[in-house]
Amino acid sequence: MAFSVSWHTLLDELEELPGDATLITPLSHNRFQVTDVQEQRVIIEFLDRDIDETRPLQRDQFETLYHRITDEPDGFELDRLPPDADPYPAVLSVHPRFEIDEDRGIIVEKEGSTTSQLLDDEGNSAEEDRTEPDLDVYADALLLVDALERHEVDVLEDVETDALVNLYTLLSDVQRNANDLRQAVADVLLNRLHHDRPVSGPFGSVQRTARRNRSLKDEEEVLETLEDAGIDRERVLGVDRDKVDDALEVTELSADDVYDIEESEYVRKAEVDEERKETRLQGLKDQLAGTEDEETEELRQEIEDLERRIDELTSFRTGSEIES
Repeated sequence: MAFSVSWHTLLDELEELPGDATLITPLSHNRFQVTDVQEQRVIIEFLDRDIDETRPLQRDQFETLYHRITDEPDGFELDRLPPDADPYPAVLSVHPRFEIDEDRGIIVEKEGSTTSQLLDDEGNSAEEDRTEPDLDVYADALLLVDALERHEVDVLEDVETDALVNLYTLLSDVQRNANDLRQAVADVLLNRLHHDRPVSGPFGSVQRTARRNRSLKDEEEVLETLEDAGIDRERVLGVDRDKVDDALEVTELSADDVYDIEESEYVRKAEVDEERKETRLQGLKDQLAGTEDEETEELRQEIEDLERRIDELTSFRTGSEIES
């Protein structure tokens, strides 16, 4: 099929979209809407950007993408797109023959029905029908925000001891649960990042990196290899801490005899009153649900902002046109 036919089919499909229809880019997960459909270009407006909200997508760039897709029977890999070019496949997915598979990281031409990058009505009304995420870090973060608002923490020395204990406990819980969620997010992101290419979001950027962990081979093999290279084994033999500890257990020596020991003190969380935390958390929820004064509305807005920030931590933006 000639591109001109597919192009006019795409334009027809875009013209039929409701005015509030929202699409999402497959790489950066930016939301945008189509504001104008012209013969040579499509005008879009990003919903998550403070600058450069409006952008024209040119027909010749769609044609380049079209040929790349049709030349690849197994699909065109999205990570081969130039920086900031993922609105193009998102718009092209509105065409009935093109579909994005985010799990495989491709856009492919298909026979029969396909899906698009259009957010459904439920996705568009998420702001109105927000639900509490079933995450430990969410509940602890909500309690922490409440505690920070009730105490003057600019000068910690002036804060009562029980308040400091509560703050330390909540900070510890938030840190632990946030790190668990961070690792879970990282595991998913790892499958979406390609070729060490940075991907940006509203609050920062991430990049796929590699780490090398080294462990010595069999001790005798290492020593023989070094000796063959002219290195005396005495040069690399040293004290093994584990072996020293084993030796201490079968001798009358103390740790002081072989270790320089420095003692330091620190604060450690001993226990958490989960019932008390849950009672306070439920009180915050009941307070929000049962009153409608200005102060409560402000607290509700702060909680919604907190939820939004947590949601947006997984929203990413890449670098702008598809080159021929």
